[in-house]
Amino acid sequence: MYIGLIGGGNISETHARAAHAVPGVALAAIYGTNPKRVEILSREHGCKAYRDFDAFLQHRPMDLVAIGTPSGLHAAHGIAAARHGLHVLTEKPIDISTSRADDLIEATTNAGVKLGVFFQDRCKPGIRRLKEWIDQGVLGRLLLVDAKVRWYRPPEYYSQSKWRGTFQLDGGGVLINQAIHTVDLMLWLMGDVARVQARIATTLHAIEAEDTAIISSEFTSGALGSLQATTTAFPGYPRRLEITGTEGTVILEQDRILEVNLRNPPDGVTADGPSHDMQNTASPTVTDFTGHRLILEDFIRAIQQDGIPVCDGHEGRRSVALVERIYRAAKENC
Repeated sequence: MYIGLIGGGNISETHARAAHAVPGVALAAIYGTNPKRVEILSREHGCKAYRDFDAFLQHRPMDLVAIGTPSGLHAAHGIAAARHGLHVLTEKPIDISTSRADDLIEATTNAGVKLGVFFQDRCKPGIRRLKEWIDQGVLGRLLLVDAKVRWYRPPEYYSQSKWRGTFQLDGGGVLINQAIHTVDLMLWLMGDVARVQARIATTLHAIEAEDTAIISSEFTSGALGSLQATTTAFPGYPRRLEITGTEGTVILEQDRILEVNLRNPPDGVTADGPSHDMQNTASPTVTDFTGHRLILEDFIRAIQQDGIPVCDGHEGRRSVALVERIYRAAKENC
């Protein structure tokens, strides 16, 4: 299986390392707008560098592309790839609006190629076990979820980037960028949202969009939820989800099951204990590419077996649709 990379930033480096870790996979080519960075990546990973996007799309052999460009370009790049018969695996979010997501979903469907989104948290062992417990009714009827993404990004994270924190290419701020993984998990674990209220603000960083968001939601199941997201919380703290059902509470911290407090815990339902991994809390650089590798392996299986990826286009659209509703709710509260 031959993979092409679209983008030359930190996340494309993560995609490259993830690809190298999958047996039977090879990097074919890389396209990006930063010639120096693309040339470095191509040398490091033994693939051909392109500055011309059309020429890149015609490179063969190449079976799929991994998109790591700014969020507002995901659909455009994915649509172009699909029209060249390439399967499309894009970074989160699928794009910055549901209309663009719909265009990408339609293009890949018409082209007969697979579409997936890098929501790698869905593949992490602790989170998958929690999903299984919820589906099996171990927590009983779900009542409440409380999520906190209290991360920190220094001023240069935004000032040295032309797209981060902008509406045109990032689609917003902390909610659609850093917290989008948690929005996806809340939907995946808890189900659809019926009602939402929100307040957003730009409290610290010199950016167009929000660096802080507070969301209150009611799920269609009747469960209630809250989400606090910020990039202002120095020095950065582990992401935390607390889910309460009629049978007890499970606490997830930094993707590990920190606590399990159930009335009658079944055999094998135990906690992992605390995590010492502070990845993402203060830096955008992904040092552990295991989750990306698992998503890539799952996507390749979907291609080979004509299956559905763990997060396909329709699943990837759900978080963007909710973010749009949150932004609308926040405007109504102004």
